[in-house]
Amino acid sequence: MVTLQLGTRHAREIAERVPDPELPMLTLADLGVLRDVRLTEDGTVVAELTPTYSGCPAMAEMRADVAARLREAGYERVEIRTVLNPPWTSDWITPEGRRKLAEHGIAPPAAAPRGPVPLTLSPTRREVPCPRCGSADTEETSRFAATSCKALWRCRACREPFEYVKEI
Repeated sequence: MVTLQLGTRHAREIAERVPDPELPMLTLADLGVLRDVRLTEDGTVVAELTPTYSGCPAMAEMRADVAARLREAGYERVEIRTVLNPPWTSDWITPEGRRKLAEHGIAPPAAAPRGPVPLTLSPTRREVPCPRCGSADTEETSRFAATSCKALWRCRACREPFEYVKEI
C-alpha cells in the first residue's frame, strides 16, 4: 500500500504541473480543473478533470497534455476522466492562481454569485481593479475576449487594456 500511495503522490505532482493551454501561466491545479489523481490496484493512473464550462474547447488539449506528461514520467496506463458534477466554479482558482493571473496583467475573477441571482434588464456593474496599477476606475470594453471565459477591460487611470477572467 505504501508503494501505491507514493505512486499516487508522484502522479499527482506530475499532473499538477501541467499548464493550462489557454492561460499558460497557470497550471491545471492553479485553475482548479484538476480534480483528482489516483493509482488503481492494476497500476493505472486515473486523472479527473472538470471543464471550466460546458463545451470548453481546451478540454481535449488538457486531457492529452496530462496523459502525455504522466506517460513521460513512466506511467504506462493512464486514464483521463471528465467529471461534470459538481460543475467548475471560478472560486476553485487557487490563491496562487489568482496571484499569477494578476502578475500577468489579467484581473482574477470576483467571487462567484451565491444563491439566486437577481434578474435585471440593465448590465451588472462590476468593480474590476486594474491588475497593473490597482485603480478601480476601469470599464468593460467587450464582454468577450480571446476565450469565452474572459472579457476585455480598460483602465481609465493608466489607460492600459487588460483581460478579466469572468466569475462563474
